[in-house]
Amino acid sequence: MITISSAVDIDRAVAQLNISEFYAIYEKCSPISLRREPPGFASLLQAIISQQVSVASTAAIWERIQVAGLCCETAMAQASAAHLARLGLSRPKIRYAKALALSGLDYEGLAALPDAEVVSRLTGITGIGRWTAQVYALQALGRADVFPHGDLALQEAARKVFHLPKRPSEEEMCALAENWAPFRAVAARLLWAYYRDYKSREGIG
Repeated sequence: MITISSAVDIDRAVAQLNISEFYAIYEKCSPISLRREPPGFASLLQAIISQQVSVASTAAIWERIQVAGLCCETAMAQASAAHLARLGLSRPKIRYAKALALSGLDYEGLAALPDAEVVSRLTGITGIGRWTAQVYALQALGRADVFPHGDLALQEAARKVFHLPKRPSEEEMCALAENWAPFRAVAARLLWAYYRDYKSREGIG
């Protein structure tokens, strides 16, 4: 099972992908962020919180949760809905956080499972969709060939990088990403890096 754990892993993957558009991103945007997070409850909870929420809002809510000491299953399971609401969690996110805390998920066991099984186990928990499961597999488990096809930033980056007539749908993104196996997670990192650079430049003009 291939994992991405260092900048050297990214260097090697870019060379093996051997795609000119990715080389261009690599040259312009290096160092490419590893986007690694420690595996476990806290990382998955943070991924849930970030669903359909801006980066700034996610950071603010996550800081409050950390200060409140709610980054472990026991504390989250015992927290009241009113307390979580005051920290900024919506009613659905409160339900999802509680479901995760009470799921009994075997985080260590996930590391030994194939990518598809990891996603299947995670999406079996209320509130965890494919995007969240794929992001967890990519960031916390370091899987090299996971790609969050539904990620809008990745779709928009792919549209611009590959000069597509429109932003690809999730299904179209899945088909396009097939060409980047077995390093689709590195392709995702490159596209995220491109998107971040593009948006920062767009904001300057």
